[in-house]
Amino acid sequence: MPGKTTSAIVKVSHYRMPFLALFFSLLFFQAHAQAGYSIHEHEAPPIKSIRGMSVLNNGVIWLSGTEGKVGRTTDYGAHWEWITVPGYDTCDWRSLVAFSDKRALLLNAGEPAHLMLTTDGGASWKEVYTNNTKGVFFDGMAFRNAREGIAIGDPINGKFTVIRTKDSGNTWQQDPANASPIAKEGEAIFAASGTSVRIMPGGQACFVTGGNKSRFISGWEQWTPVEWDFTHGSPGTGAFSVAFANKKHGVAVGGDYTKDTLTTGNCLITKDGGHTWNPVATPPRGYRSCIQYIGHDTYVATGTSGTDISEDGGLHWYAVRRQGYHVAGVTPDGKRIWLSGSKKLASFGAFKL
Repeated sequence: MPGKTTSAIVKVSHYRMPFLALFFSLLFFQAHAQAGYSIHEHEAPPIKSIRGMSVLNNGVIWLSGTEGKVGRTTDYGAHWEWITVPGYDTCDWRSLVAFSDKRALLLNAGEPAHLMLTTDGGASWKEVYTNNTKGVFFDGMAFRNAREGIAIGDPINGKFTVIRTKDSGNTWQQDPANASPIAKEGEAIFAASGTSVRIMPGGQACFVTGGNKSRFISGWEQWTPVEWDFTHGSPGTGAFSVAFANKKHGVAVGGDYTKDTLTTGNCLITKDGGHTWNPVATPPRGYRSCIQYIGHDTYVATGTSGTDISEDGGLHWYAVRRQGYHVAGVTPDGKRIWLSGSKKLASFGAFKL
């Protein structure tokens, strides 16, 4: 039998060599692509869970999360300084925006809400906004320029909570209820990575929702909701993160964090600036809490069940690591990707070896 099997293979090879050569070449290419990124695990950070990340130029990276802790490096992660914001050691800093190695803003998820500012690299902190309203829960914060920023939280009395600054985060004002976006019954925003709220190319803000309803909502002073076919229907389902490559092309990811290997309805793409959204051909392999645009039609998405790359604008995804993280960040030059989660920190080059 072994001899006959070999003979049959030789015969087929003689007549169909071009097809088989192409077939095996594609298999080799796919295997090489999935193994072509070398992920480097860094020393485990002294924090239970990291959700906030801000990656800047010149080796500056800020991280934030549970126990009121913040991490900062100025040498591309070779050395880290870990800080507990004094008096706020129970806060979970899920939203983080850093402007330099000295200046950064932190916003916790939960009640009461605290928004903290440092201008000296974390040596001291000032509370620039607080909210003791019952049920307040902020999910993301983003800036469209050096002075104008916005933070958005879960609905209270049927309206999403919106606060904004016009002076680089030194002071914040809450939008009146009649100007705030209206929420559907059971609709909320996820604070899994601080990337459910984004600034779109062009300066408009947007956020994605989940729960009993999932939508894409964009605007600045006025808000426009868009219905889409993202998975939804229970508290753990919906869109968790969104990223745009330019004014037209964007990708949203999410899923069900209670069943984090399900792929149904966990990724949609837009080619018209968020007006319409369509399913992808090959989705990420499960729930993804964060997506970042790298450049050259390439995105990275990560979640508790793994990390994926798309090199064609989000249409097809393949796994680069089965190990998952909560949040990803990309250096401004697009050359390195950082990943962090529960007591985990890793990085890899944005280009294959």
